[in-house]
Amino acid sequence: MTVDIKSMTREELITEVTALGEKPFRAKQLYQWMHQKLSRDYDEMTNLPKTFRERLHEKYTYTSHTLVERRVSAVDGTEKYLFGLADGNVIESVLMRYHFGNSVCISSQVGCRMGCRFCASTIGGLTRNLLPSEMLDQVYAIQRLTGERVSHLVVMGTGEPLDNYDHLLHFIRLLSDENGLNISQRNITVSTCGLVEKIRDLAQEHLQITLALSLHASSQEKRKALMPVAYQYELSDVLDACRYYFEQTGRRITFEYSLVGGVNDSQEDAERLVKLLGGMNCHINLIPVNPIRERDYMQPDRQVVIAFKNKLEKCGKAVSIRREMGRDISGACGQLRKGYLEQEREYHHV
Repeated sequence: MTVDIKSMTREELITEVTALGEKPFRAKQLYQWMHQKLSRDYDEMTNLPKTFRERLHEKYTYTSHTLVERRVSAVDGTEKYLFGLADGNVIESVLMRYHFGNSVCISSQVGCRMGCRFCASTIGGLTRNLLPSEMLDQVYAIQRLTGERVSHLVVMGTGEPLDNYDHLLHFIRLLSDENGLNISQRNITVSTCGLVEKIRDLAQEHLQITLALSLHASSQEKRKALMPVAYQYELSDVLDACRYYFEQTGRRITFEYSLVGGVNDSQEDAERLVKLLGGMNCHINLIPVNPIRERDYMQPDRQVVIAFKNKLEKCGKAVSIRREMGRDISGACGQLRKGYLEQEREYHHV
């Protein structure tokens, strides 16, 4: 099996290239082509000797995604991408334009095994983890396609990032490397449904990223009904891990709370949520759920969402309602990929 060159750190690359008999500066040039100039293949690396490029072709896999589909929202300009991987799998990414800059939401796995009831990403289960380079090239491909700088990154697309822990860490370090795209770790958010041991491990890394916990319920029982992962982890243990993360990093936790009509959006839910989060330094992000065909969950009325937000704010919590973006282009996690796979199945059954 050939080695994946785009997942190497700069130091690893220098070691690798000098072992091939090349000078260390060639490794630096190669790294720059991959992570600054965002080259699609070795042939674009015009200041590298042809013989060196040929050896790279023979010895190393070069990750560069193929664009399968691109959708642009007529409502807000959000762009959704379906990328093809070398093994034939597909993943999706989203570009959102905000006043503070361009934010990209990437996938960390092909599929997901977490089984959250309201999410399209998990239908069909987990296929495999993405390599660091396969996470990176979602960002790189979007910069290449748009010609626009990406300044913020959320690992909140398909997959559970902490279920792909080692590759995630490697990816963050490459993305925030000053010799690469140099995206500030403070502009990187990683979303998890609450893998307690991994949250504690991540705290020990002392990164400056934001941790976002998919909470979605105000009690353990309600969480079990929405998120199978709650059968493995008690909510109290998950919140203790979040407190530990804050203690170790000083980074305020974001709690993601998908509001599902008639399920977790009552005033009593809001009261329980306030008690649950107690004196934690946190931000609550309310997300009116995106309905998907396989589930009968509905989005709450706008007035219910506002009332929920007001209740939290009156109790002193920092709250926002996530701006809905890309609804007209299947903007929510997993929807574009799921639709594509369904079409493929129908085509092959004809």
